[in-house]
Amino acid sequence: MGFVEPVVLTGQRWVTLEPLTTDHIPEIAEAAADGDPGRLWFTAAPSPTTAGEWVQARLTVQRPDTGLTFVVRALDGRLIGSSSYLNVDGSNRRLEIGATWYVESVRRTGVNSETKLLLLGHAFEALDCIAVEFRTHFFNSASRAAIERLGAKLDGVL
Repeated sequence: MGFVEPVVLTGQRWVTLEPLTTDHIPEIAEAAADGDPGRLWFTAAPSPTTAGEWVQARLTVQRPDTGLTFVVRALDGRLIGSSSYLNVDGSNRRLEIGATWYVESVRRTGVNSETKLLLLGHAFEALDCIAVEFRTHFFNSASRAAIERLGAKLDGVL
């Protein structure tokens, strides 16, 4: 058994998170047609034609001691994005939350906040993490603002 094991996380208002599998490929391809997150320069996200490759790439680095990718569903069941635990360091009880993308129609709603709060809650309460990191490109102002809205503090710029 590893540090991050597959789990379903359900929010109160906006989302449910479930571990990524190859069964999600058709839904991810369909979802990616809403704003084509694959064209975003600041994150590795699928486009309608690259959903299969994107899923395989995420699953290749997904192990209980390295990371876990979740699909994000609206409470109506529609797949609307993804977010991951990355750079897992179980022995030091640390991890990163990132590789996040959402369909265009849910950006700037409560979806990201609830997703991140579910991931943070699970990391600190269930996994007993002592540190959780967010990383984003310096020029990705939308992501930086979203992270700040969660109350996270900037530690530095790489």
